[in-house]
Parts: sequence; structure tokens; C-alpha cells
Amino acid sequence: MEKKFEIKLLEEAFEFIKGQNDKVQDKIFYNIRKAQVLNDPKLFKKLNQNIWEFRTKYAGLQYRILAFWDKESNEMTLVCGTHGFVKKTDKISPQEIEKAEQIRIEYFERKKKG
Repeated sequence: MEKKFEIKLLEEAFEFIKGQNDKVQDKIFYNIRKAQVLNDPKLFKKLNQNIWEFRTKYAGLQYRILAFWDKESNEMTLVCGTHGFVKKTDKISPQEIEKAEQIRIEYFERKKKG
């Protein structure tokens, strides 16, 4: 199957995943790769106009990597993972979404400056 987008994990998302045990890391990466080829909201879901979440459930815990789209290049579309957390409730806190929004703004500001 053909990938619908490429993934770029920004520093905080990468550090979050790296901080998990090997089995959790494997499952997160497996689900991210699967989301690249399948349109499945159980794996990759839109939260608001700009922010999406990669979703992984493992051993009763819910792992989330928030992300945004970078469609500015002529090359393949890029999805940037901002940060991750373990979700304890069904709702995602507004602070996590706001944090992802802020990282998104900073990303495009740095990109604009070169």
C-alpha cells in the first residue's frame, strides 16, 4: 500500500516514545506506520482544525502523539508529531491541544526563517 504522508517526530514526541519500554515503542511505531496507509480514526484522529492524534492502546494504557500537517512542500505531505502523553481519561485536556498548537506555530515560524 502507498503511504499517504511522511512522519516527522519533533524532539519532544521522539523523547516521549524513546522513554517508553521496547514493546510500547514497537506498538506506537507499528500504529503510526499503519496510519500512513490506512484511513482509520482508531489510529489517527482529527481533534480540531489543526491538531490530530496518533492513537495507541497497549496493556490497558492509551498512548497519544499529537500532530499537525505540513502541506507546504511540493514533495509528499508531512505530518509532524509534536509531543506525547499517556491518556488517563477519555477526553484530551485542552492544555495538551494548546501545547500542540504552540509547537505547530513555532515550527512554521522557524521554517519561515529558514
